[in-house]
Amino acid sequence: MDIALFSPSSLFPDEDDTSSHNEKTEAQQSYEERRHEFPGMELFIREFSFHQLNANLLWPGTFAFAEFLVQHRSWIEGRRCIELGSGTGALAIYLRKSFCLDITTSDYDDQEIEENVAHNCRANGIIPVLPHIKHTWGETFPITDPDWDLIIASDILLYVKQYTNLIKTLSFLLKSYKPKDNKAVKRMEIEQNGEAGVGFPQPVFLMSWRRRIGKEDESLFFTGCENVGLEVKHIGSRVYCIKPRHATVSGDNI
Repeated sequence: MDIALFSPSSLFPDEDDTSSHNEKTEAQQSYEERRHEFPGMELFIREFSFHQLNANLLWPGTFAFAEFLVQHRSWIEGRRCIELGSGTGALAIYLRKSFCLDITTSDYDDQEIEENVAHNCRANGIIPVLPHIKHTWGETFPITDPDWDLIIASDILLYVKQYTNLIKTLSFLLKSYKPKDNKAVKRMEIEQNGEAGVGFPQPVFLMSWRRRIGKEDESLFFTGCENVGLEVKHIGSRVYCIKPRHATVSGDNI
């Protein structure tokens, strides 16, 4: 069954129009530079005045998610993280500066997005800039053995048409996870043995969703995750914990 598109226009341009559209976008591209208040920190973020892939603005979920992560700081420190749909890179920059988190940004295969994330890194003292992966959801992921034990995203469910592709990418990152250091291996062994502990499972996808769309459309994403063997749990503040069904969640608080 085809899934209806929430946006009045398609997320991606037609192939025949790509070249002319890119030329027009490059010629007209402009930016707005704003200061944004995150918990305990102010960031200077350059945003696109317009971007065809909605990578132009910071949305409510970004700030709400930052507050949630601060409250659960001890559960994410030391993790190896990738953010899907990074947009301006603001949340990743905040987490690097605030937690010294090992984090990689990722967004649609678009050079302007990558360059703007790098610009915002430098503007906020992140040098060298954060590693960035250009990837279109649903396509083959450029890293064959992902070792990110924490995947995060905020407000990325706007385009219902892309749910199938997003779930495909998410399923790959979670199910193909391979720990590459002794600490990560030990933690995974503890979880698999069901030993007591507190924190998020490994690997896990944490998503903040503050945008409001129809409940039926929203549920398509969560049902789709469950259909491919992922477990979805709402853990408060409109933050969702999604993990492979075999993984265990440590502690009673989540």
